[in-house]
Amino acid sequence: MELYLNATSPYARLVRIVLLEKGLMDAVTLKWCDPWADDVDLLKANPAGRIPVLVTEEGTTLSESMLIAVYLDSVSPNPPMLLAANLGSVLHLAGLGQNLMDAAFTTVIARKHYGNEIDDSELVQRRSRAIQRLLKQLNSEFGEEPQASTINLGDIAIAVALDYLAFRLPEMNWQEEYPQLLAWHSGVTARASFEQTAFA
Repeated sequence: MELYLNATSPYARLVRIVLLEKGLMDAVTLKWCDPWADDVDLLKANPAGRIPVLVTEEGTTLSESMLIAVYLDSVSPNPPMLLAANLGSVLHLAGLGQNLMDAAFTTVIARKHYGNEIDDSELVQRRSRAIQRLLKQLNSEFGEEPQASTINLGDIAIAVALDYLAFRLPEMNWQEEYPQLLAWHSGVTARASFEQTAFA
């Protein structure tokens, strides 16, 4: 398999963590690229020019990090990222993580192209409010939970989104405002898969 990615995409990092957790990293060739440079090979794999993209052994191209994660879960069932017994709960958390990731990522991209003055726009303000609501909800859902010894797709999506916030939007300083969420996050990101894929 081949995976098109870069080092700062939260979406690509989510897929890398799933690969590591499932012991599939040796089965994948990493194709590092710049999605903003209209990389020819990337565009061939995904005409949208977005990463990550997974090319399967059969030559099928898969885009969107969550869909790639679901596919990888089917390729290597153990350890499962999506448990049938609590599928609804895992997908609920994965959705919250995806929404947080999206709000943070689109804010970063808007600043990249239009400067920080874009922060005053209604669109960025709406994203900022969404981030605060999501953080508050996550803090309430994870604040009292003991750290599990296993990990699922929901955990990965949320922890990656929180890391991305700290990496790209440090002024939000969610760690200080939500110490219970920070305690949960610290437990998850102590795993080798997170340490090996840390944003830099």
